This record gives sequence, structure tokens and C-alpha cells, in this order.
Amino acid sequence: MAEEARVADHEGLRRSLGFRDLVVYGLLFIAPMAPVGVFGTLDAKSHGAVALVYLVATVAMAFTAFSYAQMVRVAPQAGSVFTYARTALGEGPGFVAGWMAMLDYLLIPAVAYLFAGIAMEALVPEVDRWVWTGIAVVLTTLLNLWGVRAAARVGFAVLAMEIVVLLVFVVSAIVVLARDGARRDWWSPLSGDAGFSTAAVVGAVSVAVLSYLGFDAIASFAEEVTGGSERVARAVLLCLALAGVLFVAQTWLVALLEPVSSSELAADPAMQGSAFYDAVDASVGGWLHDLVAVSKAIGAAFAALAGQAAGGRLLFAMGREGRLPHALARTDSGVPRVALLVSAAVTMIAAVWAARRDDGLDHLVSVVDIGALTAFVLLHASVVAWFAVRRMEGPPRVLAHVVAPVVGAAILVAVIVEASPSAQVVGVIWFAIGLVVLALQGTRRVSP
Repeated sequence: MAEEARVADHEGLRRSLGFRDLVVYGLLFIAPMAPVGVFGTLDAKSHGAVALVYLVATVAMAFTAFSYAQMVRVAPQAGSVFTYARTALGEGPGFVAGWMAMLDYLLIPAVAYLFAGIAMEALVPEVDRWVWTGIAVVLTTLLNLWGVRAAARVGFAVLAMEIVVLLVFVVSAIVVLARDGARRDWWSPLSGDAGFSTAAVVGAVSVAVLSYLGFDAIASFAEEVTGGSERVARAVLLCLALAGVLFVAQTWLVALLEPVSSSELAADPAMQGSAFYDAVDASVGGWLHDLVAVSKAIGAAFAALAGQAAGGRLLFAMGREGRLPHALARTDSGVPRVALLVSAAVTMIAAVWAARRDDGLDHLVSVVDIGALTAFVLLHASVVAWFAVRRMEGPPRVLAHVVAPVVGAAILVAVIVEASPSAQVVGVIWFAIGLVVLALQGTRRVSP
């Protein structure tokens, strides 16, 4: 009976997403203008070679996207990396992968909601940012409860708005550069404005790869897409490629508009957070500054919507397999509403708590990515195990099934090593708690 219940839940997810919807969810979660907030930090770290940083980061994350594309064909189910590791490595590693990914799928939306609250408070200072943060959680949760298709339609409109704002910035920047010339050398976004340093670029890449987190959420909708897993694989790869092009283009342009050097930014960390906005304000005008800020506020809320939807599906999958309470696997009209509400509740608590503290954003940002990076390492291990060790698809292809995942895992390990000490501590604690839960459950599948 338990297995029949799981099958019923599996069939309860409604296949209603097309290829465009998957790309919309991926780009919403990544956010087309993700570099806005970290441009100054990356410019300072890389000695001005910020466009090269994003170019290298795109290539680095391509290894992870490629592993996702391979495993989604093997196990096209809602659990994403939880399902892939469980299929290729076994129940224990599968639980650990899902457990670590859960940390980020619950906290990344909280950061995005907080960004939206901060932006709205700047526009309407009479209302505290924690109120705006809570409103954003409620509105986007209602959209997710309405259904994945409805949320995708609204998300498409928001994404179109973000793309339009980005295009306005690109055109305005090109006009200013053609009229007034560049503040830095035209090729400095690749070579640096104060001498090239390989170590500086590599150090900045370890931060830049975090801008890409979100393309992996596409795999969470594998059971709700029409046309099979091939569409999911193509959407994952396309989202990463599009994000790379957008990130390189906008950072190249804003670097040329930047009125201060990378060394000045490095010497004054307080300038780094607003460096993108300051460059736009000084070169183009305050009107574009405000337009970008409003776009970021709305875009952040809908990035959280996509993250919340992905987190809900991870909880749904782990509940369906008995690794979390089975109530999470219930569906209503094709929507995993219980899992979504639990995801929304945890995110609401984290986001509002952070919004009510002066240092709340710093606390959240410092820990949000460690779980996903750890889960990605297990994703690469799953590719090697399934194709090269177990040879489940016949003779392995060395480059695709051994070299690429090993290189991808090595890059991620390097990023984890470069993570902040607080993130590493939180990751270790969360990992230890997961091991305790796993030990209590046993490594075999738990009947719900």
C-alpha cells in the first residue's frame, strides 16, 4: 500500500510545463542582472578583469550543467540531485545530497526576499523592510500554490521586464561610451586595469560561480514538463549559456563606465556594494539607477518564487521516498501544496528574522551556497558511478563520464575551500545533523 501511495503521488504531478517555461524558471532563479550586487567586489578582487571572471565562471559551471543534463535523462524525477545520487550511489548518499541541497533551496529564496524588502524600503521608507519581505513571501507563495503553469506565466512577464531593463542599460551604456569614451581601457575587463593576475582572477571566480546557482532548479520540474527529459537537459544548458552571455556583457560595459579604479575599490570595501549603481548614476543618470533598482526589487521576489518552487519539489520527492514526513508528498490538483507551504514557512522565518536585524543580510549571504556546492560534488560522483563504474549505459565515454565530472567536482571543492569560515561551519553542522537523521532512519528506503 505504501508503494501504491507513492505511485499515486508521482502521478499527481501535472505535466504542464513547456521548454520556454523551464528556461523562464531557470533565468528567474539566476536573475539576469545578478552581477549588480557583486560587481564591485569582483572588480576589486580580479584587479579589474571582471568580464574574464564571469567568462571563466561560465565555463567552470558548464561542467556541473553537463552532469545535470546527463543525470536528468537517467532519472527524470522531481528530486533532482537527491534522485540522481540515490539512483547512482545509493540511499545514503542520495539522502545526503538532498539534505545538503535542501539547505540552499530554503535559504536562497530567503536572501532574495530580503533583497526585495530592502529595495522596497528604499522606495517607501515609511514601511519597514521586514513588512515588505513578508508581503513578498505571501504573494509569491500564493502564485506557487496556484500552480506551476500559472506561476510560470507571471514569471515570464517579470523576466521580460528584467530583460527590457537590462537592454535599456546596454543601449544607454553603448551610447555613453560612443559619445564620451571609456573610463578604462576597452580590453581591461579581460586583462585587468592594474596588471593581470591569474591568482586574482581565480579568487574572484570562486565568488562569481555563486551568481549561477539556480539553473539547477530546472531539474526539479522534470515530472511536470511535457516532451520528456531531453527538454530539461537542453533547458539547463541553455540557461547557463544565456546567463553567461548576459553576465559577461553587462559587467564589461559597466567596467568601462566605472569612474574609479579596481584598486580604489579594493582599498574602500564600503564602495563595492553600490559600485554598479554608482557607475550607472555617474555615467548615464539617476533615472537608470532608479530603474535598475526597481527591476532588482521585483526580480528578487520572483527569483525567490522559482527557488521556493524548486525547494517544494525537493521536499515532495524526499517525502515520497520516506526520507522526510510523507505528508510532504501529498498533491492537490497536481500541486505539492504541503511541501510548498513548509518551504514557504521556513523561508518566511529566515527572511523576516534577517530583515529585522542590521546584520541579517550578512548572516544569510555568508551561508546560503555551501549546501548546493556540496550536493553538486555528489552530482558529479553520480555521473562517474552510473556511467563509468557501474557501466549502466554500456561502455563509458571517458571525457563525458570521467574527465568532465572529475574536473567539475575539483572546481567545486576549490570553491568550498574558498568559502567563508561561517559558511563552512554551517555546512559541517548541517551535514552532521543529516548524518544523524540518516543513522536513525537507516540506509535503506524508509516506508512512509
